[in-house]
Amino acid sequence: MQTRKIPATIVTGFLGSGKTTLLRHLLTNAQGRRIAVIVNEFGELGIDGELLRGCGIGCDEEGEENGQLFELANGCLCCTVQEEFAPVMEQLAARRDQIDHLVIETSGLALPKPLVQAFQWPALRNAFTVDSVITVVDAPAVAAGRFADDPDAVDVQRRADDNLDHESPLAELFEDQLATADLVVVNKTDGMDAATLAAVEATVRAETPAGVKLVHAQHGRLALDVLLGLERAVEDVIDERKTHHDEEEDHDHDAFDSVSVTLEVSDRNKLLAVLTSLVEHHEIYRAKGFVALPGAAMRLVVQGVGQRFDSYFDRAWRGDEVRATRIVLIGDHLDGPALQQEISAALLA
Repeated sequence: MQTRKIPATIVTGFLGSGKTTLLRHLLTNAQGRRIAVIVNEFGELGIDGELLRGCGIGCDEEGEENGQLFELANGCLCCTVQEEFAPVMEQLAARRDQIDHLVIETSGLALPKPLVQAFQWPALRNAFTVDSVITVVDAPAVAAGRFADDPDAVDVQRRADDNLDHESPLAELFEDQLATADLVVVNKTDGMDAATLAAVEATVRAETPAGVKLVHAQHGRLALDVLLGLERAVEDVIDERKTHHDEEEDHDHDAFDSVSVTLEVSDRNKLLAVLTSLVEHHEIYRAKGFVALPGAAMRLVVQGVGQRFDSYFDRAWRGDEVRATRIVLIGDHLDGPALQQEISAALLA
């Protein structure tokens, strides 16, 4: 009987911190390791899963059927561990002789502690061990004070930028992700001066358990030996890691809305300008989607966190795909039809 446990690495981090980019790098540089992946996200579209399937390294539709990529897009992973998560893990356990490592990328809205605690269930404990929890941090966002713990400092930030007026529950979520970490990846450090980086590290270390290492990364590029094989058996110690939500029997994400808008887009730069303007007067934390530009054979990926937006062409449209533009907006008190109308009107102006 096969008694080897599959080591599982849980990658968590706030919206737009670079978790998927880190995962792309990890899979591209797997060096022969057979890595199974579970991707979970909050939203109507499986956008991050689409990006992973398009990476051209075996995690395509055929690979998905063979168990290389499981995408759970029905909500926060830590809210669904008793539903879809358990059957998926059972399938992986049955293939443990084909898997060297499991990586779970959580939603940016997920609390990592309940997910780790799920590995205490006998059915999971017998087949898996949590190698580590890796928390990815968006260094420029931290440098901008988006997760300030001091209410006075938050008020200062709010007066400077209305887009920051949602520190709770986001600040608590950020702190909980750090409180459960075995390794913190301070991402997007390229171009950051030493003083700013030191301030970011001080903010992160204030919420990180003693002894947890911080590593710097640009575009999630880190050696696999840094990310995998930490052997922390986190399921055995997770109850000792205190978080804001320890006294809650359950949690939900009613504070967050996810709406999808379908658009007619003729100009890439105008779309980015409209979206950037949109977040100035709506509580939009994250935007992401695919764009069909007239005459363009390639699909355009648009992603934004706060007022920072970027876009790139990822692959050619397939013949069986409907070429349409759909953007998912994640935030607080979002009115889908109203946003659809507002963005469409701005694009035509």
